[in-house]
Amino acid sequence: MAGKIPQYFIDDLLARADIVPVVDSRVKLRKTGKNYSACCPFHDEKTPSFTVSPDKQFYYCFGCGASGNAVGFLMEYDRLPFPEAVEKLAASLSLEVPREQLAPAQIKRQQESQSLYQLTEKAADFYREKLRDHSVSTPAITYLKNRGLSGAVCKEFGIGLAPPGWDNLLTHLGTSAEKAEQLELAGLAIRRQDSDGNPAKTEPGKRHHYDRFRNRIMFPIRDQRGRTIAFGGRVLGDDKPKYLNSPETPIFHKGRELYGLWEARQANRELKRLIVVEGYMDVVALAQFGIRCAVATLGTACGEDHIQLAFRHTGEIVFCFDGDKAGRTAARRALESALPHMQDGRSLRFLLLPEGEDPDTLVRQIGGERFDQLIDEQGRPLEDFLFDLLGEGINIQTMDGRARLSKAAAPLLDLLPAGVYRQLMFQQLARRTGLEQDMLEEIIAAEKARSAEFARQSRPPAAPESPPETQPSNPDTRTAAPQSEHPHTANSPVFDGPPPDYDYAEAGPEHYPSDAPSDAPSGADEYSPHHEAPRRRSGQYRLPAERMLIALLLHHPRLAEHIDDNARFRDSSDADLQLFGEVLQVLHKNPGLNSNQLFGRLLNLESKEARELLPRLAMSHPIVGSAGQKLEYDPETEFNDCLRTLDIAAEKQRKRGLLGQLKNNGNQLSPEQLALLAQFRRKPD
Repeated sequence: MAGKIPQYFIDDLLARADIVPVVDSRVKLRKTGKNYSACCPFHDEKTPSFTVSPDKQFYYCFGCGASGNAVGFLMEYDRLPFPEAVEKLAASLSLEVPREQLAPAQIKRQQESQSLYQLTEKAADFYREKLRDHSVSTPAITYLKNRGLSGAVCKEFGIGLAPPGWDNLLTHLGTSAEKAEQLELAGLAIRRQDSDGNPAKTEPGKRHHYDRFRNRIMFPIRDQRGRTIAFGGRVLGDDKPKYLNSPETPIFHKGRELYGLWEARQANRELKRLIVVEGYMDVVALAQFGIRCAVATLGTACGEDHIQLAFRHTGEIVFCFDGDKAGRTAARRALESALPHMQDGRSLRFLLLPEGEDPDTLVRQIGGERFDQLIDEQGRPLEDFLFDLLGEGINIQTMDGRARLSKAAAPLLDLLPAGVYRQLMFQQLARRTGLEQDMLEEIIAAEKARSAEFARQSRPPAAPESPPETQPSNPDTRTAAPQSEHPHTANSPVFDGPPPDYDYAEAGPEHYPSDAPSDAPSGADEYSPHHEAPRRRSGQYRLPAERMLIALLLHHPRLAEHIDDNARFRDSSDADLQLFGEVLQVLHKNPGLNSNQLFGRLLNLESKEARELLPRLAMSHPIVGSAGQKLEYDPETEFNDCLRTLDIAAEKQRKRGLLGQLKNNGNQLSPEQLALLAQFRRKPD
């Protein structure tokens, strides 16, 4: 089994190889003084700006900035991964590439991966063969023709058919128990369950697996080397779900792959842009109409790994999503993932299609040329999309509106890497809000300090390193510890502080009543006495209000009846409140769900973060004591308390905004705002 190529060999190979014949065999070079030149193979140009230096064994393009050594040129021009490029260069010099000895565990993993690659390739061949088998393929071919796809495009993308039936692939690839286990590991088979819902035990003579994909159009998912690593299947009948993806396997990680990227790289010497769409059919339909640069995420939101992968192949990404609520949410998540990677010279654009349209349906109506024009004419650059998205529902003609826009935008812009683009974005925000850039930087610093302080207050106090001096040192005369007011045994687990996601009950000033003692934490004097904040007992740990609301719904779905409108939560800028709104929406559409049914439906949420958070909240007890024990609570009281806490926080935020306006320019406040300010009872700063 091949191991890592030693660095000494790579160094020796580059010392022996001459970059000039390597490049000249692919791009005709012309002698210009000490160097050689040609028109750049990596971008269109009429005047040569591509230079190869035999002295430095290096190439550089003064037009597009492409550069590298002989191995780098082979990787870019021949589209080869690094190991294959080294192998190719070594073969041209009649050298054998050595490999470092791998550890036994590494050899085992490589062997396992290799067997999975072979298995998925055989499965892809089987599915393609079934699409050519007219005894079973007529419905699939009719569907593909109705979607406007030609045989040539289907062949290029390797589209196939998983025929109806429970064990077609299993029968074709082998019926042994070992082969079935391999197919399960590759995500192509599912183990049957017994009557108790547990995986069926292996019994001689019995088949314990069935095909994962049945009666579906099959889209092979290829990695950057063109190897089939997984599949997506579109159902032909009425089964659910409509689209089914392979699960994660040792060779497939959906958060790091883009469907169609390999095909796009094969079709383009240079990828001027990548268009990120939502589905397989969108990618294939755009290719059918000559747009050969579309890719899709694999059933998950566009994350930072996707962005980094795309920017390795192009300088411009265009997100093309539906214009509905889900599409706008997906666009915002993609924007937030892309901001940390917006280096100078990179471009991000957004094209939100009319509601009810997707790239597949639209390109069939208007054609590929017009679709390309739509991107050029209506694709909105990142700066416009970001400020318009954050400014929805905000009147920036008012001071309050400009303050809200600043607070929403500044932390996002802070994600941008240092450079000219970051400076220009802050200047744009400054023009829109009328604030100086140093003031915006102060807003960012204040938000960071507030978050850090809240995290500090949420941590439990450190235990003393040694017992107090008054504590008797003789273990025989030491006084017995008082019994806890809660029943415990000597075997109870040690409790070192609040579990993850929990806060102290006393963490925020909103928990202090109007008669807060003088030694209450700073901020308690700002409490508005005409609200009755929920009282909390010392030694209790609670989930933060936003997450407490989600947890209470997971434990007690009937609480959703207390709220009529979930839109105000789903439209919130806070991710936890958005998730709370989504849970409410599911319960409003499906009243009567119990906790298990609710949790099952929520596992299909698009957000990876939400899918990771929900199991934690579902398994957490909303309130625990200082020794880690679960405390009893009244669900309705806690639910209403949390809602009231959020209302108090929102009102305090509004109060601060009005006070800020009053300090800056009090005559800009309306009579209604001044009357509202008069109601607040606040001590002087």
